[in-house]
Amino acid sequence: MADNTLNGRRVLAIVTNYGVEQDELVVPVRHLRERGAHVDVAAVSGDEIRTLVGDKDPGKTVDPDLTLADADASSYDLLLVPGGTVNADTLRLEESAVAMVRSFAESGRKVAAICHGPWLLVEAGVLDGKTLTSYASVATDIRNAKGTWVDKSVMHCGAQGWDLITSRTPDDLDDFLREIGSVFEAAA
Repeated sequence: MADNTLNGRRVLAIVTNYGVEQDELVVPVRHLRERGAHVDVAAVSGDEIRTLVGDKDPGKTVDPDLTLADADASSYDLLLVPGGTVNADTLRLEESAVAMVRSFAESGRKVAAICHGPWLLVEAGVLDGKTLTSYASVATDIRNAKGTWVDKSVMHCGAQGWDLITSRTPDDLDDFLREIGSVFEAAA
């Protein structure tokens, strides 16, 4: 029997078309859809998304559902920001992606970011007063953005009126996905 605990929930995953860490996109999207969430993957362009494994080896290709420009951020409950060094570094240069993060934070909606994904939150300037985790090399950037960095497999912070769920690496995906589910269950 299917676990439909996320029926009616809408999730927007945002990525560039090259360099997203395969499992940080593919695994959460599959997991959330299997639990009944409607998940859209928005990329910079409508071209296929070329994922990487370990930031270097070619991974699966994924077709985006829409582009960042076509995504209406206000119609989603959760913003999912996968990592991958190339993806995260490039995504933070996309003003539409930065604006989406600000929109979610300002409206009190949930954001989940993993690995290098929090670079986008640094760029958006939304980390003041937040406690989060990430890939270790992002810690100084988080501190410089007035966030508090911790070395934990998953961190959920509800400070400043919005939920932020973060994890360090693909090795933490089970904890990351469990916490996303818990946050939605608590809000039900």
